[in-house]
Amino acid sequence: MSTRPFDLTGKVALVTGGGRGIGAAIVTRFAEAGAHVVIANRTADAAEELAATLKARQLEADIAPFDRLDRASLRGSIDGVASKHGRLDILVHNAGGCPWASLDELDQDKLDEVLTLNLNAAIWLTQAAVPHMQRAGAGRVLVTSSVSARVAMGGGAHYSAAKAGVNAFLRGAAFELARDGITVNGVEAGFIAKPGRGSMSQPENRQRIEHFVPMGRMGEADDIAFAMLYLASPQARYVTGQTIVVDGGSTLPETGFAVERQWGER
Repeated sequence: MSTRPFDLTGKVALVTGGGRGIGAAIVTRFAEAGAHVVIANRTADAAEELAATLKARQLEADIAPFDRLDRASLRGSIDGVASKHGRLDILVHNAGGCPWASLDELDQDKLDEVLTLNLNAAIWLTQAAVPHMQRAGAGRVLVTSSVSARVAMGGGAHYSAAKAGVNAFLRGAAFELARDGITVNGVEAGFIAKPGRGSMSQPENRQRIEHFVPMGRMGEADDIAFAMLYLASPQARYVTGQTIVVDGGSTLPETGFAVERQWGER
């Protein structure tokens, strides 16, 4: 094992949803740690732009298709990466999302969308990656999960169900793959800022959210990326079937009243 902390030199990593936000941060930190990172993003332009930026810094990155989420297409993407680079050491399924809807508004299309992207894709990507990792005698499977797997948010019951399913899948897969030297873990993200994107990052909404986060701020993409870097590294070799909660303490208080009582108005 390398004595240099979090060294990914010589590793090939595939990151889905890697074109921007949390995914771009993961891609960047992995590349800086020495990995050759393959960016799979539904918006190809964002992936190409990030790959070009990293290459300009003399870091190793390229792109792979991620426009279809059926089992055969995802296997084709995995096999293509492994064939091109001769190996696949790290899989990060970071792509995710949710068409928000209250329970009475939820329809089949919204449910299928959230399950397909968040849960089904994690399963099919892992299934496709395992043979390549087994041949190498080691591997890392990582998924960006969410604290929504353990707490509730209005309009997101289907998203919570998908992420809870992800966490359960991580544990089951970790158990099955432990003797193959493959670890399977996740990071449960809390409120992460997306500057310039999404309603949560609008100043008035962000201020309202941060009032109820014990650390007093929303997280940054790098807060998730650095947790992923640890789990992908040799230093996490004895960690499997786990999730790291990165949420600024937002799941700690019993209610928002506890935060207000502790710190009052900000």
